[in-house]
Amino acid sequence: MTQILTFLGIESSCDDTAAAIVRLQGGRAQILSSVVAGQTELHAAYGGVVPELAARAHAEKLDLCIEEALLRADTPLTALDGIAVTAGPGLIGGVLSGVMCAKGLAAGSGLPLVGVNHLAGHALTPRLTDAVAFPYLMLLVSGGHCQFLIVHGVDHFTRLGGTIDDAPGEAFDKTAKLLGLPQPGGPAVEAEAQQGNPKHFPLPRPLLDRPGCDMSFSGLKTALLRARDGVLAIHGGLPRQTRADLCAGFQAAVADVLAEKSRRALAEYMALTPASPVFAVAGGVAANSLIRARLETVAAQNEVRFLAPPLALCTDNAAMIAWAGIERFQSGARDGMDLSARPRWPLDQHAPAMLGAGKKGAKA
Repeated sequence: MTQILTFLGIESSCDDTAAAIVRLQGGRAQILSSVVAGQTELHAAYGGVVPELAARAHAEKLDLCIEEALLRADTPLTALDGIAVTAGPGLIGGVLSGVMCAKGLAAGSGLPLVGVNHLAGHALTPRLTDAVAFPYLMLLVSGGHCQFLIVHGVDHFTRLGGTIDDAPGEAFDKTAKLLGLPQPGGPAVEAEAQQGNPKHFPLPRPLLDRPGCDMSFSGLKTALLRARDGVLAIHGGLPRQTRADLCAGFQAAVADVLAEKSRRALAEYMALTPASPVFAVAGGVAANSLIRARLETVAAQNEVRFLAPPLALCTDNAAMIAWAGIERFQSGARDGMDLSARPRWPLDQHAPAMLGAGKKGAKA
């Protein structure tokens, strides 16, 4: 008899409070409900996420999101088979809020508890949406992380490279702030870039002159800052068309870097001779239409299937956490009341730490 598993997923690693119900039946996943409460307005005045405000908002909204997810799925708590929760990496206050909430639910209901790496949630999303077989190549590209991973199994990842400083999403946010655009920066910069000339400002493509799959976006951001300051010195302000040109140039540079690094990562992945090669992308930056199109072209040139989840599953959500919890549960993973909230939690435990990892270890 085919096993049926229904899990509640809880996500609170940054500025989205999320809960979802996911069911595995007949070897296929079904998202019964997915609730996301964003905090954009809460942080708008600060130009970025304020960790303390985010943590308090999570504590206030977690039970409401969970209740709504159960209601939409028409599934009582007693009908669940387990609870999955993001246990890291992320802003520690938010992660702790989710973990403590999940522990309380597990203790009160007697349901199994499974801690999930937030990055694994993104990395396993292609299996949630398309039942992709291992191994596949994953580009995780978001506000806080950017890395190429070969996903060998539920808890087995090989990192081929990653950003040594700013993640692309972080760079988009900082670019938007430099140019007076609203947050979140990714959609704002993309919208402005549609009216711009990407060749007007010759911005750099960092690390393309070096081998490997590591990336850097901090220098690109600095180059944009200098170009902006040069315009301000001449005009005393930032003309609308110039701002659009800066956005277009920045976006094109990021797309060029990601495309070239993807070619290199694909070469390493294809050396494994996978039976059904897949190149998948996840994370908020995967919603950028230009970047997605460039990555799709690279995959086609290498005769590899390209897979990008629906936009709602690219950004932070709890459906991916519930699914990763199901996968880990099937592999025998269980956590107790000693489950810790972790601000840093690399997927590839054997890879050397990226630059800027700090005293507490690698960020991801």
